[in-house]
Amino acid sequence: MSPSSIDPRHAALLSLDLQKGIVSIYAPNENDLVERARAILQQGRRAGLAIIHIKVGFRPGLPEVHPRNMLLGAIKASPKHQQLFAGESGSIHAGVAAEDGDLVVTKSRVNAFAGTDLELLLRAREIDTLVLFGIATSGVVLSTTLHAADADYRVLIVKDCCADLDQSVHVCLTEKVLPRYAAVISSEEFLQMLRSATEQPVGPERHE
Repeated sequence: MSPSSIDPRHAALLSLDLQKGIVSIYAPNENDLVERARAILQQGRRAGLAIIHIKVGFRPGLPEVHPRNMLLGAIKASPKHQQLFAGESGSIHAGVAAEDGDLVVTKSRVNAFAGTDLELLLRAREIDTLVLFGIATSGVVLSTTLHAADADYRVLIVKDCCADLDQSVHVCLTEKVLPRYAAVISSEEFLQMLRSATEQPVGPERHE
C-alpha cells in the first residue's frame, strides 16, 4: 500500500483522551482542535473506518493504581486531580462525542492498549492501520504509538489534532521522535487520503 493511501475497511480512527476536562487544560485554542477532530471523525465514519474513542477512567479511590506509579500515583494521592476524570469533566468532549456504531474503550493507564480490550476489538475487525490523535502528545499519543508500532500496526498521527502543555515538546515529538514509528500528517492530508480512498473502486476483500 502506498504511504499516502488508506484502506478504510482495515483502518481505525483512535480518538485519544479527548475528554472535556483534559481538552480545556491542554488545548488553549480548544475550538480549533475540536473542529478539526470532528471533521476527521465525521469523514472517517462516512468512509467506513472503525471509530474508537479512548478515555481515562478509574473506580472510586483508584484501586487500579499503585502509589509507585509516578504519574498515576500522584493522581491517586490527589482528590482534586481525580475530579478531572469524573462526571462531566471526564466525559468525552461534546464536539467529538461517540455516535451510533462507534466504540468506547476506558483505560486506567497512559497507553490505550494497557489493561484494555483494544487489541481484541482491532483483531475482530482485521484492523492493520491505526490513525491516532488526541491529548497529550507526550502521553497517550506517544505511548500508544510505540505499542502499536511494536505490534506491527501501520500508524498515522494527525499532528494538528494533538496537543501538549509544552508546545516545544509537541514539536519535538511530531517532528523528530514520532516519525521514526509513524507517518505524521496534518488533518487536511488525512482528509485527502480519505477522499482518494472513497473515489477508488472497491476491490475484492483480502483473505488472510
